[in-house]
Amino acid sequence: MAIDPSDILLTGRVAVVTGGGAGIGRGIAEGLAAFGVSVAIWERDPDTCAAAADAVGGLGMVTDVRDTAAVDAALERTQRELGMVSILVNNAGGTFNSPLLDTTENGWDALYRSNLRHVLLCTQRVARRLVEAHSPGSVINVTSIEGVRAAPGYAAYAAAKAGVINYTRTASFELAPHDIRVNALAPDLTMTEGLQNLVAADAAGIADGIPMRRAGHVDEMAAAAVFLASDMASYITGQTIHVDGGTEAAGGWYHHPQSGTPTLGPG
Repeated sequence: MAIDPSDILLTGRVAVVTGGGAGIGRGIAEGLAAFGVSVAIWERDPDTCAAAADAVGGLGMVTDVRDTAAVDAALERTQRELGMVSILVNNAGGTFNSPLLDTTENGWDALYRSNLRHVLLCTQRVARRLVEAHSPGSVINVTSIEGVRAAPGYAAYAAAKAGVINYTRTASFELAPHDIRVNALAPDLTMTEGLQNLVAADAAGIADGIPMRRAGHVDEMAAAAVFLASDMASYITGQTIHVDGGTEAAGGWYHHPQSGTPTLGPG
């Protein structure tokens, strides 16, 4: 079976992007729309939700994906107005610094709900409808480099992101007989609005630990998402693709910022 350039096109398909109002989520939403997808933005912030929906010519719904009833209502409206959802991007998430010895049970639960619980909730709801309709689908979970390495001060967040990676594997196995593929994307530093504000005063050295010596761009995440959503990835499931400039593969090695010498640990 020869591949064809049209295999990358997604014309006529419907996608949901959670947390799609800004950052990586909006970048993925715009990328999917560029390849022909009708996109529904599920986002808590009303302003960014409306702006992103307008940018992609899609449907914007103010939705808290941590809430079961809100997810059910958003999916019902998405299907009613756009059609059957065959692409789901579980991108919503967030974090805050919380040293291990100071992490409260409420803090742990908040990070779990923000980063892991909704991945099950949204995947389950979308997949049930696809199975009932005997339709194929692609689920793309946005995790993080922190899901595969130590993350001092962010133990709860990292544990949740590691959970997304393992959930991706198990969900891919259970849904494979239904032709629903489940994969994940794991970024390192990505130049979102939040990161731009963080480094506005001083961006020097921010990417020294990344082998490619730069932060990623949301369009690079979007490119990987478009590939995973398309027929070009029809035999790929259960995988976590690290869109991270080589960080995960390097295992702690980096190019010394002054000498360029491969370095492990303090320079």
